[in-house]
Amino acid sequence: MKITYMTIAILLLFCANLITAQTINTEQSKVLFEISNMKFNTVTGSFSGMKGDINFIPSDLEQSNFNVCIDAATVDTGSKKRDQHLQKEDFFDVEKYPTICFISSNVQQVGSTYVVKGQLTMHGISKEMEIPFTFKDNTFEGEIEVNRIDYKVGGNGTFMVGDKTKIIIKCVIN
Repeated sequence: MKITYMTIAILLLFCANLITAQTINTEQSKVLFEISNMKFNTVTGSFSGMKGDINFIPSDLEQSNFNVCIDAATVDTGSKKRDQHLQKEDFFDVEKYPTICFISSNVQQVGSTYVVKGQLTMHGISKEMEIPFTFKDNTFEGEIEVNRIDYKVGGNGTFMVGDKTKIIIKCVIN
């Protein structure tokens, strides 16, 4: 069998892709959130079931990309009744929209942190989003603020449920 430079190049690209693809540790990865309730209370909670593909190459950010989803039905606020309500049509509508996903379009380094730009899709609506994050010890950590009204989650009122949601992302890779 004759081995050409093209064959070697294809093999190297294939091997490089295998080396850079990271697997999400679903057990250790979480998305935490905080949102106001009746203007004076704060509800905290989490989502689990994070899955997807991550190719993060700090030395070659142009080749880096994120395609990550969480299971919307895993919403957990510590109140089973509230969690069941959040899964219904007027909030996350998990029957129709089972996942909340982020697909990157660009990754940049800004000082000692990184910023990933892409589309956040929730409740059937996609919006451009920037997520600043750090990467240390196989762990991505980032924090963003999302306006739930932009995604038509929970109606338009802001007394019972605030409009801004603080989201803290912790994604551990193997």
